[in-house]
Amino acid sequence: MNAVIDLRSDTVSKPSDAMRHAMASAEVGDDVFGDDPTVRALEERAAGLLGKEAALFVPSGTMANLLAVMTHTRPGDEILLGDQCHIFQYELGGAARIANVLTRPLANHDDGAIAPDAVAAAIRQENLHSPGTTLLCLENTHNRCGGAALPVTVIDELAAVARERKVAVHLDGARVFNAAAALGVPAARIARDCDSVSFCLSKGLGCPVGSLLCGPGQFIERARRNRKLLGGGMRQVGILAAAGLYALDHNITRLSEDHANARVLADGLRKLAPFRTNDPATNIVVADITEGRLPDWLAAFEQQGVLAVAFGPQRMRLVTHINITRNDVDQALARIASIAGAVPV
Repeated sequence: MNAVIDLRSDTVSKPSDAMRHAMASAEVGDDVFGDDPTVRALEERAAGLLGKEAALFVPSGTMANLLAVMTHTRPGDEILLGDQCHIFQYELGGAARIANVLTRPLANHDDGAIAPDAVAAAIRQENLHSPGTTLLCLENTHNRCGGAALPVTVIDELAAVARERKVAVHLDGARVFNAAAALGVPAARIARDCDSVSFCLSKGLGCPVGSLLCGPGQFIERARRNRKLLGGGMRQVGILAAAGLYALDHNITRLSEDHANARVLADGLRKLAPFRTNDPATNIVVADITEGRLPDWLAAFEQQGVLAVAFGPQRMRLVTHINITRNDVDQALARIASIAGAVPV
């Protein structure tokens, strides 16, 4: 039986032996009391990398985004966000259900951007009849837009539109270090004009769990209270924070390898008649199925030991990551080519 090549997500990556060693030897304390030195070190390091005053370690990217919404807004406020963004598509409506805000989606372009004039037109001032718009949420890289990396000029322009109208900006930067690698700029430059930014440790950086929310000091202190409200206060969590510190030291510069592997994967799939792929800027390959049914293709892939996920009625997603080598990509393409004519059309 061939080894499984798991391309469902970069969240399936597993910690290396060196990361596990760092976790096992971590100095710990009670983080709710502020006593965990490894967590404090991670938060300081994250804030510095993103150019913010402070940071907060949380269990997941979904919690980081929800905390940002809760902390930037009041119940009854309106937030603007892309109609394809993760907060709107994949976070169970937490902004509405828990933060009690009205979400107003705006059209995402294919590159993940939102038209600045659409943002300007959508912003509302609070009055007797309408909620006030208090937050704009952006995403970089953009998952549903094929891992697109938004240029800093796009982020800057959208942030300027919001700031001119006294609207805060939160950047869902789950894969912001992938964006930085693709754009050739520091992550802090991408987030410079955003009031807050979140990023995940458990995707391209290869950690088992965790995300960081970064922003001004007073904002993070309010977010810390909201984290407690959501049950996100953790105790001797330096064991997990140590993985994050290791990742920030060792796993950022290698992200370009994942991007190169994604391009090889996309090029190889494109040569097979049933698949029309994006031109990946980062580590996400999106393939539209032009012949046959998507469930049949996914099942055939799995039978050959290649795992992908549905990403639409006739679309699949494949994600390269720290545990996928160039040889794995070549093997996956060979296995897929062997069944290219075997799936009913």
